[in-house]
Amino acid sequence: MRQCNHDRVRFIMTKAHLELFEVFIRSRRGLDHKHVGSLHAEDPAQALEYARDTYTRCSEGVSIWVAKSSDICASQEADAESFYDPSDDKPYRHSSYYHLPDEVDNM
Repeated sequence: MRQCNHDRVRFIMTKAHLELFEVFIRSRRGLDHKHVGSLHAEDPAQALEYARDTYTRCSEGVSIWVAKSSDICASQEADAESFYDPSDDKPYRHSSYYHLPDEVDNM
């Protein structure tokens, strides 16, 4: 019984030293990477190996990205209106602003 508690403490202490990584997989060439989950690893190389073993068991991926969760900076949904508002006054950033000549038919 004592050994079991010792193993649990060692597992908790080891996990405390691991970093959290987010995993993104691209299933085929030409497609976007999709977030598929998170995992704990000591470093990015180990995270890639764990991601390969965990998320591509049936060889369904052609590319794996891992990023430290702490390195990801994201906007908040609640701030969307004020965050995206500045680009609304720049119509030239939207493709509908431009007129295509008649001779251009496949853009």
